[in-house]
Amino acid sequence: MLPLAYALAAIVALILLLTWGALQVQVTLAGFLNGESVWSKAQKQAVIDLDTYVVKGAPADLADFRRNYAILESDRWARDAIAAGDVEQAPIAAAFLRGGVIPAAIPGIIFMLRHFPGAPYMKDALEAWHSTDASISEFAVIAAQVEGARADDSWSEQQAARQRERIHELNSFVEPRANRFSLDMAQGATELGGVLFGSVFVAAFLAYVLWLRMARRILAGIRGTEERYRLLFDSAADAIVMVDEADGRILGANRKASEWIGRDAGDLAGMRFADLFTRGDPFQRSVSELSTLRSLNGDDRLVETQSSLAVWGERSVRQAIIRDVTERVAMEQECRIAAEALGSIAEGVIIADAQRRVLAVNAAHTRMTGYTAPMLVNRRFDETRRLPNGLPLPPSIWNTIAVSGNWLGEVDSQRNDGRSYPELLSISAVNDADGQLLRLVAVLTDITHTKANQRRLEYMATHDPLTGLVNRVEFQRRCAQAIAVAARERHAAVVLFVDLDGFKAVNDSYNHAIGDRVLIEVADRICRTLRPDDVAGRIGGDEFTVLLSGPASREDAGPVAERVLANLAAPLLLDDHEIALGACVGVAGYPLDGDDPSTLITNADAAMYAAKTEERGGVRFYSPLMHADASTRLLIGADLRLALGRDEFEIVYQPSVELRSGRIVAVEALLRWRHPERGMLMPDEFIPIAESLGLIRLIDERTLQAVCAQMQAWDRNGMPAVRVAINASASTFGHRGFVEAVRCALQMAALPPSRLLIEITESAMLSLGEETERKLHALHALGVGVAIDDFGTGYSSLAYLKLPAVAFLKIDRSFVTGVPDEANDVVIVEAMLAIAKSLGLRAIAEGIETEAQHDFLLRLGCVEGQGFLYSRPLPPAEIERLLRPSRKHAPARLRVVPP
Repeated sequence: MLPLAYALAAIVALILLLTWGALQVQVTLAGFLNGESVWSKAQKQAVIDLDTYVVKGAPADLADFRRNYAILESDRWARDAIAAGDVEQAPIAAAFLRGGVIPAAIPGIIFMLRHFPGAPYMKDALEAWHSTDASISEFAVIAAQVEGARADDSWSEQQAARQRERIHELNSFVEPRANRFSLDMAQGATELGGVLFGSVFVAAFLAYVLWLRMARRILAGIRGTEERYRLLFDSAADAIVMVDEADGRILGANRKASEWIGRDAGDLAGMRFADLFTRGDPFQRSVSELSTLRSLNGDDRLVETQSSLAVWGERSVRQAIIRDVTERVAMEQECRIAAEALGSIAEGVIIADAQRRVLAVNAAHTRMTGYTAPMLVNRRFDETRRLPNGLPLPPSIWNTIAVSGNWLGEVDSQRNDGRSYPELLSISAVNDADGQLLRLVAVLTDITHTKANQRRLEYMATHDPLTGLVNRVEFQRRCAQAIAVAARERHAAVVLFVDLDGFKAVNDSYNHAIGDRVLIEVADRICRTLRPDDVAGRIGGDEFTVLLSGPASREDAGPVAERVLANLAAPLLLDDHEIALGACVGVAGYPLDGDDPSTLITNADAAMYAAKTEERGGVRFYSPLMHADASTRLLIGADLRLALGRDEFEIVYQPSVELRSGRIVAVEALLRWRHPERGMLMPDEFIPIAESLGLIRLIDERTLQAVCAQMQAWDRNGMPAVRVAINASASTFGHRGFVEAVRCALQMAALPPSRLLIEITESAMLSLGEETERKLHALHALGVGVAIDDFGTGYSSLAYLKLPAVAFLKIDRSFVTGVPDEANDVVIVEAMLAIAKSLGLRAIAEGIETEAQHDFLLRLGCVEGQGFLYSRPLPPAEIERLLRPSRKHAPARLRVVPP
């Protein structure tokens, strides 16, 4: 092999040398062609520049001629210097550089011109070049003559013509010779390139033939030795692989290795030895470690590898002998798995004999129970376990194991420290070949966290996440249980339905975080009112239910409902907010009002709504007539949405008069609903439903816009500018955009803010808490006045009366009706008028229907009033008729006069 390598190296060196020589010749030829191209361009441009100078006489043209002529002279000097042979190479190279020749080609050009001037095509090219020397020199003479004639002013057109003719004659001589020079150079370069390629090809071919003959002789000599070695190599019982020590690649493998790996020996050659194994290079392991030999058919096998180092020529080769130990390792692994099984699983494991005496436990059992194996030896493992009800494990468990071979169930297990925990226990039987019980294997799992998670999920599924009260599903389930107990023990089961008043206004005025805290506090107050056996639930946003267990009758729930209302009536203090809420309670009981949970809850809801409709903060017991009311509410609720689209609402106006003069000083806008089937509906028939459906703000907004538009129309008709009052619900008043809506409505109607009066009940003001004060300040800044409506009918807060926006105090009709005959009403009205007078508020009495009431209120100093004594609510046209100054008055002691 060594002579073959030397021959190959010599051939490669020869080819490289020939290739380098060809490259140098090509560079020289490129330099010749480039120089010839520059010379030809310079010659042609010199003729053009000289002709232009003769015609125009521009110094720039003369300078261009001399620059191109210098290139021609530089190349000629270099050529002649090379031919003379007595000039150093450096000046010649500099001359060629000035002539624009490629620097890398200059040494080759000098060599060719010096040693091969008579080569084919080279000789003809040089002769053509020499023949142009005299003519090119003549161009310089002409330039000098023209320059001199132009300098002494002796230049004429005739001279110019002669000189141009002379230039053209010279160019006619030079140009064909220059073209021949170029053609000879190109043909010479082409022929020389072909000669060089042929030389390289012939040399490479001869080298290849020589190397091939040498290789055949050498290989024939080693083939016999290789065949003898292969015979011994392939007959080995173990796999043998020869590996190059330097790069770890396979040089050869025997038949057994090919059989185990699933590849032919030829395919294995060149592969990395380490790639035959799934767990790395066995050469890097100790002798005792095993490897896994890969196989193409997936039949991998465990092997151990021994290796020895040998030398093939100058190469170090490692002979690897691979022995299959799969069966031996499998037996060892089975033993090891059996020994380590107890310690490798997370569950506790007990191995006991047929009498349930403990033989061994794993580490997980010790961690779980605190019992080590020595503590339990010869003890029965069922001694520390009980059923969840506390009873010992029954014989039926062992009978089941004897029949089916296993049992799975939940038990309570006792730890070493005496504490117990829930455990999932699986017991399996291990029998011999005859079916006789040999061992019991118990697998146990601590399910403490699982049980806790289960209880937490059950709690979340049955309780309200905010308040912790039971949800609707759980409440109905417990209600069904209570009904079953009541039916069995012959007593009642009562459901209370509690609904908060004004909670929506709290959400609108503050935020939902405050609203959530309110609901939590309400739930806590309800629970504090109840007995431990009673159940409180939250089944809606602000709707709560209470299940009273064991009352003798439905009426026994009355005091409990009153206590719930009393607890909820107290103001709530949340951070810096004081919030007053009310509630209504409906009561329904088994068996009188229903015999299933859904019916009881529905009927209690109907009773609650009746309480909300008749009086805020009341308790109502269910009666069958309430079903009709509930159906009516559902129908009205559905019609309300249609009424907004159909524009079925109407606004009437009730005058408010000055008691002393009877002069109309204001009107109050009152909403009516002209229902297509039910006729004219009053506000108390549909406003509570609109509030519950969330439609009240839209109704109030449209009412405000309609009232402002009507005031604008009266102004256009020349009516006196009277004050107009409009009622606002708590939800509308507490909404963040209320004041801006008022401002926009006034601005669109071009009305002064002082013409509008906002009426809001004192209970609504209290339910909004601090938001009331902010709204009152904002309305005062806008210039809109506020009247406290139904004063004295709810929880009063005199602090609001001091705010500058509050300008009017309306005495509720329930107090005016009893004067002057009812002493209590007289005292209350006198007190209200005194409060209004002391605070600078204008008192307005509502519901004046008799002259006696009129006279009494006038004597007490009441300034303004409204009621049927003066006028019922009227449509806008009738109000306009009353307000006209030209109207004739019928004689009467009390009459309505225009302002």
